[in-house]
Amino acid sequence: MIRHLLRIVWNRKRANVLVAFEILLSFLVLCAVATMVVYYVDNYRQPLGYVWQDTWVVSMDANVQDTPGSDAKTGAPGTGPRARQRAQVARFLGIVRDLPEVASVSAAFLGPYDNSTWRSSVKVGGKEYRYFYNEATDDFADTLRMNVLQGRWFNASDDGSDWQAAVINRRLAREMFGDEDPIGKLVEDETERDPKSPTQGDKTRLRIVGVIDDFRKDGEYSPPDNFLIARNRLDDPSETVFPPGRLLVRVRPGTTAAFEEKLIGRLRAAAPDWTFQSEPLEAKRAEARLAYVGPLAAYGVVAIFLLIMVALGLTGVLWLNVTQRTREIGLRRAKGATILNVQQQLVGEVAVLTSLAVLVGIVLVVQFPLLDLYGDIPATVYMAGLGLALVGIYGLTLACAYVPSRLAGKVQPAEALRYE
Repeated sequence: MIRHLLRIVWNRKRANVLVAFEILLSFLVLCAVATMVVYYVDNYRQPLGYVWQDTWVVSMDANVQDTPGSDAKTGAPGTGPRARQRAQVARFLGIVRDLPEVASVSAAFLGPYDNSTWRSSVKVGGKEYRYFYNEATDDFADTLRMNVLQGRWFNASDDGSDWQAAVINRRLAREMFGDEDPIGKLVEDETERDPKSPTQGDKTRLRIVGVIDDFRKDGEYSPPDNFLIARNRLDDPSETVFPPGRLLVRVRPGTTAAFEEKLIGRLRAAAPDWTFQSEPLEAKRAEARLAYVGPLAAYGVVAIFLLIMVALGLTGVLWLNVTQRTREIGLRRAKGATILNVQQQLVGEVAVLTSLAVLVGIVLVVQFPLLDLYGDIPATVYMAGLGLALVGIYGLTLACAYVPSRLAGKVQPAEALRYE
């Protein structure tokens, strides 16, 4: 039966080649869209690592030229621009913390849903491990209600050490140390130093004091990745330590948007030469979500138009086939073929045509992981997307074949005599 269907499809290759190409193109686009949908759904199911509700982020800019190293020249630690800026940030924390609407406040280089990122690496046993880097003050975990799985969050007990306290997420801990306990491990951070710094070229020694849940700064749709958060001491007199550029403010439930004006007013009164810009994390979350979902929606629109084009083209071709093959169908009915047999033949031809197009598509699609066109998408996600694309393209083409096959089943044997 399959050989017979292949012969019929081949004999009508001129009429089928365009439809087969449309099916192939639609399958490739559908496979890409389905894979990204499964990828985002899989990411959304995983822990975010923090709580974004009732939290505001305030971006700060000192509006002064950064000239690190001045304290080294004058011999007066703590008088350099970075040290003064960190002291000002500590003052901001105190001002915000005294507001009755505030439940917790902290400072960090980067906040959740920020567009910018900072990548770094550490060496463990001579092997380099890359991760996303951030620095934050002691209340950062409390502000974002983060979950510490092992050890502790850094605090004042880490003062006076010759290393910088840091916490890592579970993914990075598993990658670096396997089943070993990471708490207390010392690693060397390979972050590139400021070329103007007097300690340029030095490596920072980090001591792992805690392990947190997987932290996804870019939101629910971003993939899990390695993450390290180091402690930023605002009272550190060194000019090698950068001042945080964000305030994270967790407000009490029920706080209205009017709090923003009060918050920014207090900060501007404390530092008129600084620039402040606040935004609720809910708004930044919506922007981050749009950055992921927007391109996917555009690809989805393209896929829908292609599928509509295939559906119209395939239905039209099959309808024309039924009209042109009235004699053939009538003779089959006269020789004893049932209505179901005729319908099965036409649907089978479409299934064979779709299979030939999909076979070429699969050969192309399996090259994507080899060429790293999909990045770090897991194999299970990739296969699930491929499976959905197969179900979608077969469901579409067989549905398009159903109505013309019913029309063919209504051809009576006597109608074949009109062509004799």
